[in-house]
Amino acid sequence: MARAAMTPSAAHALADAEPTPFWLADPDRPAARPALVGDETCDLLVVGGGYSGLWTALIAKERDPQRDVVLVEGAEIGWAASGRNGGFCAASLTHGLGNGLARWPGELATLEQLGIRNLDAIGEAVERYGIDCAFERTGEIDIATEPHQIAELKEFAEDAAGLGLDRHTFLDEDELRAQVDSPTFRAGLWDRDGVAMLNPARLAWGLKQACLGLGVRIYERTPATDLASDGIGMAVRTPYGRVFARHVALGTNAFPSLVKRVRPYIVPVYDHALMTEPLSEEQLAAIGWKNRQGLSDSNNHFHYFRITADNRILWGGYDIVYRYGGGVRAEYDHHPATYEKLARHFFRCFPQLEGLRFTHTWGGAIDTCSRFSAFFGTAHAGRVAYATGYTGLGVGATRFGADVMLDLLSGERTERTELEMVRSKPLPFPPEPLRWAGIGITQWSMTQADTRGGRRNLWLKAMDKVGLGFDS
Repeated sequence: MARAAMTPSAAHALADAEPTPFWLADPDRPAARPALVGDETCDLLVVGGGYSGLWTALIAKERDPQRDVVLVEGAEIGWAASGRNGGFCAASLTHGLGNGLARWPGELATLEQLGIRNLDAIGEAVERYGIDCAFERTGEIDIATEPHQIAELKEFAEDAAGLGLDRHTFLDEDELRAQVDSPTFRAGLWDRDGVAMLNPARLAWGLKQACLGLGVRIYERTPATDLASDGIGMAVRTPYGRVFARHVALGTNAFPSLVKRVRPYIVPVYDHALMTEPLSEEQLAAIGWKNRQGLSDSNNHFHYFRITADNRILWGGYDIVYRYGGGVRAEYDHHPATYEKLARHFFRCFPQLEGLRFTHTWGGAIDTCSRFSAFFGTAHAGRVAYATGYTGLGVGATRFGADVMLDLLSGERTERTELEMVRSKPLPFPPEPLRWAGIGITQWSMTQADTRGGRRNLWLKAMDKVGLGFDS
Protein backbone atom coordinates (compact mmCIF):
# COMPACT_ATOMS: atom_id res chain seq x y z
CA MET A 1 0.00 0.00 0.00
CA ALA A 2 1.39 3.40 -0.93
CA ARG A 3 2.14 5.73 1.95
CA ALA A 4 -0.26 8.67 2.27
CA ALA A 5 1.19 11.92 0.98
CA MET A 6 2.20 14.54 3.50
CA THR A 7 -0.14 17.48 3.72
CA PRO A 8 1.60 20.85 3.25
CA SER A 9 0.68 21.91 6.81
CA ALA A 10 2.15 18.75 8.34
CA ALA A 11 5.35 18.99 6.28
CA HIS A 12 5.82 22.65 7.16
CA ALA A 13 5.13 21.98 10.83
CA LEU A 14 7.92 19.37 11.04
CA ALA A 15 10.53 21.25 9.03
CA ASP A 16 12.54 22.70 11.92
CA ALA A 17 11.84 20.10 14.62
CA GLU A 18 14.86 18.89 16.61
CA PRO A 19 15.15 15.09 16.77
CA THR A 20 15.61 14.98 20.53
CA PRO A 21 13.32 14.48 23.56
CA PHE A 22 11.93 17.86 24.59
CA TRP A 23 12.15 17.12 28.32
CA LEU A 24 15.82 16.14 28.18
CA ALA A 25 16.81 19.23 26.18
CA ASP A 26 16.69 21.23 29.41
CA PRO A 27 19.46 23.69 30.25
CA ASP A 28 19.07 22.73 33.90
CA ARG A 29 19.82 19.06 33.20
CA PRO A 30 22.14 17.92 36.00
CA ALA A 31 25.62 16.62 35.29
CA ALA A 32 26.15 12.88 35.48
CA ARG A 33 27.90 11.50 38.54
CA PRO A 34 31.17 9.59 38.12
CA ALA A 35 31.26 5.93 37.18
CA LEU A 36 32.06 3.22 39.70
CA VAL A 37 35.76 2.37 39.83
CA GLY A 38 36.83 -0.48 42.10
CA ASP A 39 34.67 -2.55 44.45
CA GLU A 40 31.74 -1.52 46.63
CA THR A 41 29.73 -3.34 49.28
CA CYS A 42 26.21 -2.48 50.40
CA ASP A 43 23.00 -3.84 51.84
CA LEU A 44 20.94 -3.13 48.71
CA LEU A 45 22.11 -2.62 45.15
CA VAL A 46 19.61 -1.05 42.76
CA VAL A 47 20.29 -1.58 39.05
CA GLY A 48 18.74 1.07 36.81
CA GLY A 49 18.41 4.82 37.17
CA GLY A 50 14.90 5.33 35.84
CA TYR A 51 11.78 5.67 37.97
CA SER A 52 11.79 2.01 39.00
CA GLY A 53 15.29 2.14 40.42
CA LEU A 54 15.03 5.66 41.85
CA TRP A 55 11.81 4.95 43.76
CA THR A 56 13.28 1.69 45.07
CA ALA A 57 16.41 3.38 46.40
CA LEU A 58 14.43 6.27 47.89
CA ILE A 59 11.79 4.13 49.61
CA ALA A 60 14.46 1.73 50.89
CA LYS A 61 16.12 4.62 52.72
CA GLU A 62 12.79 5.98 53.93
CA ARG A 63 11.91 2.58 55.40
CA ASP A 64 15.32 2.15 57.01
CA PRO A 65 17.67 5.17 57.05
CA GLN A 66 20.54 2.91 58.18
CA ARG A 67 20.30 0.69 55.13
CA ASP A 68 23.34 1.11 52.88
CA VAL A 69 22.05 1.60 49.31
CA VAL A 70 23.98 1.84 46.04
CA LEU A 71 22.37 2.60 42.65
CA VAL A 72 24.14 2.01 39.32
CA GLU A 73 22.91 3.37 35.98
CA GLY A 74 24.35 2.40 32.61
CA ALA A 75 24.01 5.86 31.07
CA GLU A 76 22.55 8.88 32.93
CA ILE A 77 19.67 9.14 35.38
CA GLY A 78 16.35 9.40 33.54
CA TRP A 79 17.84 9.30 30.03
CA ALA A 80 15.57 6.51 28.71
CA ALA A 81 11.80 5.97 29.06
CA SER A 82 11.64 7.79 32.40
CA GLY A 83 12.89 11.04 30.90
CA ARG A 84 11.18 11.04 27.53
CA ASN A 85 7.62 9.84 28.15
CA GLY A 86 4.44 11.89 27.90
CA GLY A 87 4.32 12.82 31.58
CA PHE A 88 1.02 11.06 32.41
CA CYS A 89 1.27 9.86 36.02
CA ALA A 90 -1.72 7.54 36.48
CA ALA A 91 -3.15 5.89 39.56
CA SER A 92 -4.05 2.78 37.58
CA LEU A 93 -1.79 -0.18 38.27
CA THR A 94 -3.51 -2.36 35.64
CA HIS A 95 -3.25 -0.22 32.50
CA GLY A 96 -6.83 0.95 32.88
CA LEU A 97 -10.13 -0.39 34.17
CA GLY A 98 -10.80 -2.58 31.13
CA ASN A 99 -7.55 -4.50 31.40
CA GLY A 100 -7.92 -4.80 35.18
CA LEU A 101 -11.47 -6.15 34.95
CA ALA A 102 -10.44 -8.69 32.33
CA ARG A 103 -7.58 -10.04 34.45
CA TRP A 104 -8.27 -9.45 38.16
CA PRO A 105 -11.98 -8.65 38.57
CA GLY A 106 -12.07 -9.92 42.15
CA GLU A 107 -9.32 -7.65 43.40
CA LEU A 108 -9.68 -4.65 41.11
CA ALA A 109 -11.35 -2.53 43.81
CA THR A 110 -8.31 -3.15 46.03
CA LEU A 111 -5.92 -2.43 43.16
CA GLU A 112 -7.71 0.85 42.46
CA GLN A 113 -7.46 1.86 46.13
CA LEU A 114 -3.77 0.97 46.21
CA GLY A 115 -3.26 2.91 43.00
CA ILE A 116 -4.84 6.08 44.40
CA ARG A 117 -2.77 5.76 47.58
CA ASN A 118 0.33 5.35 45.42
CA LEU A 119 -0.50 8.47 43.38
CA ASP A 120 -1.14 10.39 46.61
CA ALA A 121 2.27 9.28 47.86
CA ILE A 122 3.94 10.50 44.65
CA GLY A 123 2.39 13.92 45.12
CA GLU A 124 3.49 13.96 48.77
CA ALA A 125 7.07 13.03 47.79
CA VAL A 126 7.16 15.77 45.15
CA GLU A 127 6.17 18.28 47.83
CA ARG A 128 8.34 16.85 50.61
CA TYR A 129 11.53 16.81 48.55
CA GLY A 130 10.78 20.05 46.69
CA ILE A 131 10.83 18.42 43.25
CA ASP A 132 10.16 21.05 40.59
CA CYS A 133 8.39 18.87 38.01
CA ALA A 134 5.18 20.84 37.23
CA PHE A 135 3.00 18.26 39.03
CA GLU A 136 -0.68 19.00 38.19
CA ARG A 137 -3.41 16.57 39.28
CA THR A 138 -5.77 17.46 36.45
CA GLY A 139 -7.07 13.98 35.63
CA GLU A 140 -7.41 12.48 32.16
CA ILE A 141 -10.22 12.20 29.62
CA ASP A 142 -10.57 9.06 27.49
CA ILE A 143 -12.17 10.22 24.25
CA ALA A 144 -14.53 8.48 21.85
CA THR A 145 -13.83 9.45 18.23
CA GLU A 146 -16.02 6.70 16.73
CA PRO A 147 -19.68 5.87 17.48
CA HIS A 148 -19.01 2.42 18.96
CA GLN A 149 -16.60 3.89 21.49
CA ILE A 150 -19.36 5.96 23.11
CA ALA A 151 -21.06 2.81 24.41
CA GLU A 152 -17.71 1.46 25.60
CA LEU A 153 -17.04 4.61 27.65
CA LYS A 154 -20.53 4.44 29.18
CA GLU A 155 -19.85 0.83 30.13
CA PHE A 156 -16.54 1.80 31.74
CA ALA A 157 -18.36 4.51 33.71
CA GLU A 158 -20.84 1.90 34.97
CA ASP A 159 -17.98 -0.48 35.84
CA ALA A 160 -16.25 2.28 37.80
CA ALA A 161 -19.45 3.08 39.71
CA GLY A 162 -19.88 -0.62 40.47
CA LEU A 163 -16.45 -0.63 42.07
CA GLY A 164 -17.40 2.34 44.24
CA LEU A 165 -15.20 4.74 42.28
CA ASP A 166 -16.76 8.18 42.24
CA ARG A 167 -14.08 10.09 40.34
CA HIS A 168 -15.29 9.23 36.81
CA THR A 169 -17.65 11.49 34.85
CA PHE A 170 -19.16 10.63 31.46
CA LEU A 171 -19.20 13.60 29.07
CA ASP A 172 -21.45 13.78 26.02
CA GLU A 173 -20.19 15.53 22.90
CA ASP A 174 -21.22 19.02 23.97
CA GLU A 175 -19.84 18.57 27.50
CA LEU A 176 -16.56 17.19 26.15
CA ARG A 177 -16.11 19.95 23.58
CA ALA A 178 -16.74 22.49 26.33
CA GLN A 179 -13.61 21.05 27.98
CA VAL A 180 -11.50 20.66 24.79
CA ASP A 181 -12.79 21.47 21.34
CA SER A 182 -12.08 19.17 18.41
CA PRO A 183 -14.40 18.23 15.55
CA THR A 184 -13.31 14.59 15.99
CA PHE A 185 -14.56 14.29 19.59
CA ARG A 186 -17.88 12.48 20.23
CA ALA A 187 -17.86 11.72 23.98
CA GLY A 188 -15.45 11.30 26.88
CA LEU A 189 -14.88 9.69 30.25
CA TRP A 190 -13.11 12.02 32.65
CA ASP A 191 -11.12 10.46 35.47
CA ARG A 192 -11.02 13.66 37.47
CA ASP A 193 -8.50 12.71 40.15
CA GLY A 194 -6.72 9.56 38.99
CA VAL A 195 -4.02 11.08 36.76
CA ALA A 196 -1.47 13.86 37.23
CA MET A 197 0.49 15.68 34.54
CA LEU A 198 4.19 16.34 35.16
CA ASN A 199 7.58 16.98 33.59
CA PRO A 200 9.01 13.43 33.50
CA ALA A 201 12.72 14.29 33.26
CA ARG A 202 12.51 16.75 36.14
CA LEU A 203 10.76 14.10 38.25
CA ALA A 204 13.66 11.71 37.61
CA TRP A 205 16.27 14.37 38.38
CA GLY A 206 14.39 15.38 41.53
CA LEU A 207 14.26 11.77 42.72
CA LYS A 208 18.00 11.51 42.07
CA GLN A 209 18.64 14.53 44.29
CA ALA A 210 16.32 13.16 46.98
CA CYS A 211 18.19 9.84 46.95
CA LEU A 212 21.54 11.58 47.28
CA GLY A 213 20.17 13.64 50.16
CA LEU A 214 19.28 10.46 52.04
CA GLY A 215 22.71 8.95 51.50
CA VAL A 216 22.22 6.72 48.45
CA ARG A 217 25.49 6.33 46.52
CA ILE A 218 24.75 6.78 42.81
CA TYR A 219 27.10 5.79 40.00
CA GLU A 220 26.19 6.80 36.47
CA ARG A 221 27.72 5.52 33.22
CA THR A 222 28.08 2.21 35.08
CA PRO A 223 26.27 -0.62 33.26
CA ALA A 224 25.73 -3.82 35.23
CA THR A 225 27.06 -6.59 33.01
CA ASP A 226 26.75 -9.73 35.11
CA LEU A 227 24.88 -10.96 38.19
CA ALA A 228 25.98 -13.95 40.27
CA SER A 229 25.80 -15.32 43.78
CA ASP A 230 28.99 -15.08 45.81
CA GLY A 231 27.80 -17.59 48.41
CA ILE A 232 26.67 -15.02 50.98
CA GLY A 233 25.04 -12.36 48.86
CA MET A 234 25.15 -11.19 45.27
CA ALA A 235 27.96 -9.87 43.10
CA VAL A 236 27.32 -7.54 40.17
CA ARG A 237 30.09 -6.80 37.72
CA THR A 238 30.51 -3.42 36.01
CA PRO A 239 33.14 -2.31 33.47
CA TYR A 240 35.54 -0.93 36.11
CA GLY A 241 34.53 -2.72 39.27
CA ARG A 242 32.08 -4.85 41.22
CA VAL A 243 29.34 -4.38 43.78
CA PHE A 244 28.78 -6.95 46.52
CA ALA A 245 25.31 -6.70 48.03
CA ARG A 246 23.02 -8.63 50.36
CA HIS A 247 20.08 -7.88 48.04
CA VAL A 248 19.64 -6.61 44.49
CA ALA A 249 16.62 -4.85 42.96
CA LEU A 250 16.42 -4.77 39.16
CA GLY A 251 14.75 -1.80 37.48
CA THR A 252 16.00 -2.33 33.92
CA ASN A 253 12.56 -2.69 32.26
CA ALA A 254 12.95 -2.62 28.43
CA PHE A 255 16.62 -3.59 28.61
CA PRO A 256 17.63 -7.27 28.87
CA SER A 257 17.22 -8.45 32.45
CA LEU A 258 20.22 -9.76 34.39
CA VAL A 259 17.87 -12.61 35.35
CA LYS A 260 17.81 -14.35 31.98
CA ARG A 261 14.62 -16.33 32.58
CA VAL A 262 12.70 -13.03 32.73
CA ARG A 263 13.71 -12.01 29.20
CA PRO A 264 11.05 -14.01 27.25
CA TYR A 265 8.32 -12.11 29.11
CA ILE A 266 9.35 -8.71 27.73
CA VAL A 267 9.51 -7.23 24.26
CA PRO A 268 10.79 -3.69 23.66
CA VAL A 269 8.51 -1.69 21.38
CA TYR A 270 9.06 1.85 20.17
CA ASP A 271 6.71 4.74 20.88
CA HIS A 272 7.05 8.25 19.41
CA ALA A 273 5.97 11.79 20.19
CA LEU A 274 5.93 15.35 18.87
CA MET A 275 6.07 18.61 20.82
CA THR A 276 4.66 21.87 19.47
CA GLU A 277 5.86 25.39 20.01
CA PRO A 278 4.00 27.27 22.79
CA LEU A 279 0.44 28.18 21.86
CA SER A 280 -0.60 31.82 21.75
CA GLU A 281 -3.55 33.07 23.78
CA GLU A 282 -5.65 33.04 20.60
CA GLN A 283 -4.69 29.45 19.80
CA LEU A 284 -5.48 28.34 23.35
CA ALA A 285 -8.85 30.04 23.13
CA ALA A 286 -9.56 28.24 19.85
CA ILE A 287 -9.33 24.81 21.47
CA GLY A 288 -10.39 25.59 25.04
CA TRP A 289 -8.62 23.05 27.27
CA LYS A 290 -8.83 25.35 30.28
CA ASN A 291 -8.64 22.51 32.82
CA ARG A 292 -5.41 21.08 31.33
CA GLN A 293 -6.42 17.42 31.55
CA GLY A 294 -4.44 14.69 29.89
CA LEU A 295 -6.24 13.28 26.86
CA SER A 296 -6.20 10.02 24.93
CA ASP A 297 -8.51 8.59 22.32
CA SER A 298 -10.09 5.14 22.59
CA ASN A 299 -8.70 3.43 19.50
CA ASN A 300 -6.49 0.36 19.72
CA HIS A 301 -3.87 2.50 18.01
CA PHE A 302 -4.42 5.51 20.21
CA HIS A 303 -3.02 9.01 20.58
CA TYR A 304 -2.15 10.58 23.93
CA PHE A 305 -1.79 14.34 24.26
CA ARG A 306 -1.43 16.97 26.94
CA ILE A 307 -0.63 20.61 27.65
CA THR A 308 2.76 21.45 29.18
CA ALA A 309 3.51 24.11 31.78
CA ASP A 310 4.49 26.57 29.02
CA ASN A 311 1.38 25.76 26.91
CA ARG A 312 2.90 23.45 24.32
CA ILE A 313 1.02 20.36 23.16
CA LEU A 314 2.71 16.98 23.39
CA TRP A 315 1.15 14.61 20.83
CA GLY A 316 2.23 10.97 20.81
CA GLY A 317 1.32 7.34 20.37
CA TYR A 318 -0.56 5.60 17.54
CA ASP A 319 2.25 3.56 15.95
CA ILE A 320 3.92 0.90 18.07
CA VAL A 321 7.05 -0.24 16.27
CA TYR A 322 8.61 -3.64 16.98
CA ARG A 323 12.03 -4.48 15.54
CA TYR A 324 12.83 -8.07 14.62
CA GLY A 325 14.84 -9.71 17.38
CA GLY A 326 13.75 -7.25 20.04
CA GLY A 327 16.90 -5.15 20.14
CA VAL A 328 17.19 -1.88 22.06
CA ARG A 329 19.36 0.45 19.99
CA ALA A 330 19.70 4.22 19.67
CA GLU A 331 19.22 4.06 15.89
CA TYR A 332 15.72 2.65 16.45
CA ASP A 333 14.56 5.69 18.42
CA HIS A 334 13.57 7.80 15.41
CA HIS A 335 10.94 6.83 12.85
CA PRO A 336 10.22 9.65 10.38
CA ALA A 337 7.21 7.86 8.87
CA THR A 338 5.58 7.88 12.29
CA TYR A 339 6.38 11.57 12.81
CA GLU A 340 4.69 12.36 9.51
CA LYS A 341 1.65 10.31 10.43
CA LEU A 342 1.39 11.92 13.87
CA ALA A 343 1.61 15.41 12.35
CA ARG A 344 -1.24 14.65 9.93
CA HIS A 345 -3.37 13.27 12.74
CA PHE A 346 -2.65 16.31 14.91
CA PHE A 347 -4.08 18.76 12.39
CA ARG A 348 -7.04 16.47 11.75
CA CYS A 349 -7.80 16.66 15.48
CA PHE A 350 -7.11 20.39 15.79
CA PRO A 351 -7.64 22.03 12.39
CA GLN A 352 -8.01 25.37 14.18
CA LEU A 353 -4.25 25.19 14.96
CA GLU A 354 -3.23 25.24 11.29
CA GLY A 355 0.20 26.87 11.05
CA LEU A 356 1.45 25.67 14.44
CA ARG A 357 4.94 24.16 14.29
CA PHE A 358 6.61 21.26 16.05
CA THR A 359 9.89 21.94 17.85
CA HIS A 360 10.90 18.40 18.88
CA THR A 361 10.39 14.82 17.66
CA TRP A 362 11.56 11.72 19.48
CA GLY A 363 10.94 8.09 20.29
CA GLY A 364 12.28 5.23 22.36
CA ALA A 365 11.71 1.76 23.72
CA ILE A 366 9.13 0.82 26.32
CA ASP A 367 8.84 -2.56 28.05
CA THR A 368 5.77 -4.51 26.98
CA CYS A 369 4.47 -7.75 28.41
CA SER A 370 1.53 -9.86 27.29
CA ARG A 371 -0.81 -8.69 30.06
CA PHE A 372 -0.09 -4.97 29.51
CA SER A 373 0.76 -4.28 33.15
CA ALA A 374 3.70 -4.92 35.44
CA PHE A 375 4.74 -8.29 36.84
CA PHE A 376 7.05 -9.09 39.72
CA GLY A 377 9.26 -11.84 41.08
CA THR A 378 12.43 -12.95 42.81
CA ALA A 379 15.50 -14.98 41.91
CA HIS A 380 18.62 -16.35 43.61
CA ALA A 381 16.78 -17.64 46.69
CA GLY A 382 14.96 -14.37 47.24
CA ARG A 383 18.05 -12.17 47.19
CA VAL A 384 17.13 -10.55 43.86
CA ALA A 385 13.80 -8.91 43.02
CA TYR A 386 12.48 -7.47 39.77
CA ALA A 387 9.50 -5.45 38.57
CA THR A 388 8.97 -4.94 34.85
CA GLY A 389 6.44 -4.91 32.01
CA TYR A 390 4.77 -1.54 32.72
CA THR A 391 3.87 -1.13 29.01
CA GLY A 392 3.96 2.64 28.92
CA LEU A 393 2.13 3.23 32.20
CA GLY A 394 5.13 3.27 34.51
CA VAL A 395 5.35 6.91 35.56
CA GLY A 396 3.07 6.20 38.51
CA ALA A 397 3.07 2.40 38.78
CA THR A 398 6.86 2.11 39.18
CA ARG A 399 6.57 3.52 42.68
CA PHE A 400 4.15 0.71 43.55
CA GLY A 401 6.58 -1.74 41.92
CA ALA A 402 9.38 -0.41 44.11
CA ASP A 403 7.30 -1.13 47.21
CA VAL A 404 6.59 -4.63 45.92
CA MET A 405 10.28 -5.36 45.27
CA LEU A 406 11.25 -4.20 48.75
CA ASP A 407 8.45 -6.29 50.29
CA LEU A 408 9.63 -9.36 48.38
CA LEU A 409 13.26 -8.84 49.39
CA SER A 410 12.25 -8.48 53.04
CA GLY A 411 10.31 -11.76 52.90
CA GLU A 412 7.28 -10.05 54.42
CA ARG A 413 3.69 -10.93 53.57
CA THR A 414 1.97 -7.64 52.85
CA GLU A 415 -1.26 -6.49 51.25
CA ARG A 416 0.75 -6.01 48.07
CA THR A 417 2.48 -9.40 47.99
CA GLU A 418 -0.80 -11.22 48.59
CA LEU A 419 -2.31 -9.82 45.40
CA GLU A 420 -2.94 -12.24 42.54
CA MET A 421 -1.51 -9.56 40.26
CA VAL A 422 1.78 -9.76 42.17
CA ARG A 423 1.82 -13.55 42.57
CA SER A 424 1.04 -14.34 38.91
CA LYS A 425 3.05 -13.98 35.71
CA PRO A 426 1.99 -13.08 32.17
CA LEU A 427 2.45 -15.53 29.34
CA PRO A 428 5.90 -15.33 27.75
CA PHE A 429 6.32 -14.31 24.13
CA PRO A 430 7.37 -17.02 21.66
CA PRO A 431 10.87 -16.99 20.12
CA GLU A 432 11.59 -15.47 16.73
CA PRO A 433 10.35 -15.67 14.03
CA LEU A 434 7.02 -16.53 15.69
CA ARG A 435 7.25 -13.41 17.85
CA TRP A 436 7.73 -11.13 14.84
CA ALA A 437 4.89 -12.78 12.92
CA GLY A 438 2.52 -12.78 15.90
CA ILE A 439 3.10 -9.12 16.71
CA GLY A 440 2.67 -8.20 13.05
CA ILE A 441 -0.63 -10.07 12.73
CA THR A 442 -1.84 -8.55 15.97
CA GLN A 443 -0.97 -5.02 14.88
CA TRP A 444 -2.83 -5.53 11.59
CA SER A 445 -5.83 -7.00 13.43
CA MET A 446 -5.98 -4.06 15.83
CA THR A 447 -5.98 -1.65 12.90
CA GLN A 448 -8.82 -3.61 11.32
CA ALA A 449 -10.80 -3.44 14.56
CA ASP A 450 -10.37 0.33 14.68
CA THR A 451 -11.81 0.67 11.16
CA ARG A 452 -14.64 -1.87 11.65
CA GLY A 453 -16.55 -0.50 14.58
CA GLY A 454 -14.37 -2.17 17.20
CA ARG A 455 -15.14 -5.72 16.03
CA ARG A 456 -12.27 -8.02 16.96
CA ASN A 457 -11.38 -10.71 14.42
CA LEU A 458 -10.75 -14.38 15.17
CA TRP A 459 -7.05 -13.75 15.81
CA LEU A 460 -7.70 -11.14 18.50
CA LYS A 461 -10.45 -13.27 20.05
CA ALA A 462 -8.00 -16.19 20.23
CA MET A 463 -5.37 -13.94 21.81
CA ASP A 464 -7.96 -12.76 24.37
CA LYS A 465 -8.86 -16.35 25.20
CA VAL A 466 -5.29 -17.42 25.99
CA GLY A 467 -4.50 -14.24 27.92
CA LEU A 468 -2.53 -12.33 25.29
CA GLY A 469 -5.00 -9.47 25.41
CA PHE A 470 -3.38 -6.73 23.32
CA ASP A 471 -6.17 -4.35 24.28
CA SER A 472 -4.51 -1.06 25.13
